[in-house]
Amino acid sequence: MTKCTRMNVYFDPELLKRVEMLALRRKVSKSAIIEAAVASFLSGDSAEKLEAALSRRVDRLGRQIDTLDEDLAILGETVSLFIHFWLTITPPLPEAAQASARAKGVERFEGFMQTLGKHLATGDRFLKELSRDIEPQRADDQISDS
Repeated sequence: MTKCTRMNVYFDPELLKRVEMLALRRKVSKSAIIEAAVASFLSGDSAEKLEAALSRRVDRLGRQIDTLDEDLAILGETVSLFIHFWLTITPPLPEAAQASARAKGVERFEGFMQTLGKHLATGDRFLKELSRDIEPQRADDQISDS
């Protein structure tokens, strides 16, 4: 085992907190984290490592954007179909019934908002449930449907 030399350095408190959190997550000493960071900084291939890390992050962000795009398309279609269905089946109300219908609508909307709040607080998402309920079509199934 090589003998290590002790060195006293000063860190910004915020940076030291980040080092401590990383050391806890990785279950290594703060000295090991700092030694690895200095070695990486001094090595000649740090630019390639940084580029590889950035490339992985960009790839991950691209996949997340693709998922968001698909979710947004599903959401748009869902709202569109609901509005079309609602407008198709809802008959116009006579003047005398409109006030009570508005009151009932406010009550139902409040219930809807409470349910939505619960779903958002618990992480339950319609699109997640939908993706679990519907199996993706295989390419050969799509060809036979055409």
